[in-house]
Amino acid sequence: MLMKLDRRRFRALRVFFDPGRLRALTRRSEVGLALAGAVVGIISGLAVTGMSYVSNELHQLVFGIADSERLSSSEIENKLLLLTAPVIGGALLGLLLFVLAKRRKKPMVDPIEANALHGGRLSLTDSIIVAVQNLISNGFGASVGLEAGYTQLAAGLASKFGLKLQLRRSDLRTLVGCGAAGAIAAAFNAPLTGAFYAFELIIGTYTIVSLTPVVVSALVSTLIARLLAGSDFTIDIGSFGSVVPADYIPALLLGAFCAGVGILIMQGVAFVEELARKSSIAPPFRPALGGIIVGLLAMISPQVLSAGHGALHLNLSHEVAIPTLIGLFLLKSFASAISIGSGFRGGLFFASLFMGALLGKLFAYCGPYFADATLTPVIYAVVGMSSLAVAVIGGPLTMTFLALEITGDFPITALVLAAVITSSLVVRSTFGYSFATWRFHLRGESIRSAHDVGWIRNLTVDKLMRADVKTARAGISLEEFKQAFPIGSTQRVILVEESDKYAGLVLVPEIYANPTDAQDEGKALADFIHYRNDFLQPQMNARQAAAIFDKSESEALAVVNNLIERKVIGQLSESYTLRRYSEELDRRRREVSGEI
Repeated sequence: MLMKLDRRRFRALRVFFDPGRLRALTRRSEVGLALAGAVVGIISGLAVTGMSYVSNELHQLVFGIADSERLSSSEIENKLLLLTAPVIGGALLGLLLFVLAKRRKKPMVDPIEANALHGGRLSLTDSIIVAVQNLISNGFGASVGLEAGYTQLAAGLASKFGLKLQLRRSDLRTLVGCGAAGAIAAAFNAPLTGAFYAFELIIGTYTIVSLTPVVVSALVSTLIARLLAGSDFTIDIGSFGSVVPADYIPALLLGAFCAGVGILIMQGVAFVEELARKSSIAPPFRPALGGIIVGLLAMISPQVLSAGHGALHLNLSHEVAIPTLIGLFLLKSFASAISIGSGFRGGLFFASLFMGALLGKLFAYCGPYFADATLTPVIYAVVGMSSLAVAVIGGPLTMTFLALEITGDFPITALVLAAVITSSLVVRSTFGYSFATWRFHLRGESIRSAHDVGWIRNLTVDKLMRADVKTARAGISLEEFKQAFPIGSTQRVILVEESDKYAGLVLVPEIYANPTDAQDEGKALADFIHYRNDFLQPQMNARQAAAIFDKSESEALAVVNNLIERKVIGQLSESYTLRRYSEELDRRRREVSGEI
């Protein structure tokens, strides 16, 4: 009897986890997508916990710190160890880069780029490689955080899961957002922060359809991380009374100040990367050289090592002199710029939080100049932390909810919201990029967010054109042309030269609209050729094609293979291009509004 019951349970589980049934459920209903988000949340929680464990073990193994200590807050007396550890990590990373350069030629895609250009398609192999590179960088003390590795690995696993389920483009993008949401939520024990990180930075928009799976993923991932690791990233702001209107003035000024500093940090990282590219140093050797500089900085203060979790709590809980705060901020910003610029893999998420907290405490010493302000240095640190992070990373609501979840105080959250909006406005007005999109810009990509622009790139002339076109030799006479193309047989004929090179386009009704004795008037076929230099190429997208139609004032144009050979491969009309473009635009609008 028990064996029969076990068999029934096994069959029930097998039916539930059957890929075909899961695929049908996920594609058919929002409930199925929410369940997929829960699965991604479990995967993300496990991935973040695993990476955190490996990083802590590396810190203990390499630097000899205790199990309960954080690297950046540890007292390490061995100066030689502080110098050599980042160098060894850079050498290992350089060796890995050397091997990858031989085996993998395509650039690695991150979640923002995947959702913006590739419909959520991420290589799991590349994601694992990025996570390993991030672990080596962070584990050996480079001044980078693990958040980039967290989101890359979790989003890569989510994308792989979505591809297995054969999800639609919009659902796959949502699932990638679920992975990133779960990663950030588990890293900071902050589900709202993770969810809005996905909405603002990975998906690029908020919709009713995407709300449930993303929030479910963030909640489930947070629970998994709490069960396995139990870490809690909170800040005790103490007692300070209540927030008064006068407190908003210094908070807004701090937000604007952090925006300027954030722009300088991003440009500093780009400057170091450009300097490394222009140098004669091969890429595999750059991380080791960067490790030498990071090691020298660590000899001055070990607080520049790794992401800075321990150093953040250390500086918040103790009174620190102004020269020490300034020196530590300069050391950390320089170490982060050198680490990323020299090739260490990681991000500036937590580094920007740490540096922002230092700026906030520095700003707090200006408190006496605001007579009616009631804020304490710790609160200024929270405001500065969020303001600098939003300047570098982006996501005003993400950083606002982070402040709420690490302080648990609503009045402080309102203050932070005002500061981060100011910081975000200043950065967007004067600089226009976050750290990720700025690096895309330097690579030549016109991506300002994770908003889906890949569909327009996929809507190419090659996919829209018709290949069955009417062609004729440019050298034939009018009579030969009329015999080959009677009136009513076609609207347009594309003329080609003897070498099959595009020569122009002829409108058949225009020829027959002329008098029958056209030849007596000296007319030739060449007199009816239009658009000799106006044509389309197969790799153009619908928007580019529409611009050429508008410029040439033609209802249809020929499609040639390239600018050199100019062999005709098809024809495309303006009406069909605009219709397909409008259909895709309407589909994206309906996806955003939750209609589909």
